[in-house]
Amino acid sequence: QVQLVESGGGLVQAGGSLRLSCTASGRTFSAYGAGWFRQSPGKEREFVAAVNQNGGTTYYGSSMKGRFTISRDNAKNTVYLQMNSLKPEDTAVYYCAAQMGGWSLILGQYDYWGQGTQVTVSS
Repeated sequence: QVQLVESGGGLVQAGGSLRLSCTASGRTFSAYGAGWFRQSPGKEREFVAAVNQNGGTTYYGSSMKGRFTISRDNAKNTVYLQMNSLKPEDTAVYYCAAQMGGWSLILGQYDYWGQGTQVTVSS
């Protein structure tokens, strides 16, 4: 069992930055790929970014490329999402997820989920 806890969300003006953190407890987190997803009211949960087990491979949703950076520190059992140049359309609840042995763009492939953290970008 892996427990994931997100933090770092909040209110920011357009053009600003936030860094989200996702800290894992339980089994060896380095065995899991990790991803960030987001969901706005009335919309489906959307892929944001993913990172493989050792942090050497990353992948981003098309609207996040160049603005968001995913990284991880396995010594701290933590995955980060650095978000720059934020736009009002980035407003959503952001969720961290972990997948045993890999990573995916597909939310159904993930084994564990955090409770989410709200990000609100004002115009």
